[in-house]
Amino acid sequence: MTTTASTPDTAEASDLPAPGTRSEELGIPGADGPSNRRRRFPRSLVVRLLPPLVLAGLIIYFSLARDTFFTVQNFVSMGTTAGYLLAGALGLTLVVLAGSIDISVGATVLLTAAVIAIATKALGDNLLVALALTLVTGALIGAANGALTVVGRLPSFIVTLGTLSLFTGLGLTLLKGQSVSFVAPSLLALVNTQLVPGITGTFLIGLILFAISWFVTRKTRFGLYIYSLGANEKAANLAGVNAKAVRFWLFVISAVFAAISGLLLVSGLQAGGPTLGTSFMLDAIAAVAVGGTSLAGGSGGVERTFIGVLILTVLASGLNQLGVPDFTQTMIKGAVVLFAATLTIAGRKDAIVK
Repeated sequence: MTTTASTPDTAEASDLPAPGTRSEELGIPGADGPSNRRRRFPRSLVVRLLPPLVLAGLIIYFSLARDTFFTVQNFVSMGTTAGYLLAGALGLTLVVLAGSIDISVGATVLLTAAVIAIATKALGDNLLVALALTLVTGALIGAANGALTVVGRLPSFIVTLGTLSLFTGLGLTLLKGQSVSFVAPSLLALVNTQLVPGITGTFLIGLILFAISWFVTRKTRFGLYIYSLGANEKAANLAGVNAKAVRFWLFVISAVFAAISGLLLVSGLQAGGPTLGTSFMLDAIAAVAVGGTSLAGGSGGVERTFIGVLILTVLASGLNQLGVPDFTQTMIKGAVVLFAATLTIAGRKDAIVK
């Protein structure tokens, strides 16, 4: 089996196979012929073009509606917000591409923030300790999700629904239901320092994780395996892909990325509180769906999630400046997820989250 140097967009890999596509290399069946290709192409084109157009439209609208929107200060602030979300959403994207789901990312953010806050208050400011705790916490949570899903042969939705409650409860227990404040200049510098003018440390870390994720999914064999699982897991197994191992490590990566989001959040706030991560799961799933990645797997990519994160960030900033209440914004996010999921999944007979 050979791999190509570049990967076609996964909408084409699963819906529009052509000679030389990565799906065909694994023997994954796609469209039945030219007639299906002509029938499915318009929706694929909409999924690809709509998110960037929506992003541009939102920026233009809010810039005209509020003079304070299109300013350097606001864009720097939006970059910081985008960095928090981007880290966790990227890891979630990898799981979704393989046809699974991880709804415990918000709990991972909360538990990681609790661990770092308590450790920093007890041991003092130490960036290396905070980084180690982040990676260990994320890896353990991911390993638990992956083992229960792969070894226990349980649906990922059920597994992560259970660990969502489990790790949320553990985080709240560690915090005793109260915020834990600390002073850690090194952690604050991690998120606020602008090595590149206008780009905070938080956004820069998000961009680094994006670059790594893009390279892995588009230029490596492991990335090929991810897409193959989401497109047709049975065919991938027949082609020699170790589906269990790939899926296990995807849950570990997802949790580690979510833990990094927790580190960034707690470092900027200089406190770990019981409300951290409350809306993170919805925001992360929304970013994946809005960007155009199918929640059924096999179609999309981290570059689409990046656009989705920017859309949600711009939308939240603009609505805040317009004075729209938080609960109304939550309703809007839910509606957006439903619309995006319908657009990317409708018509797929194999649209099952595993």
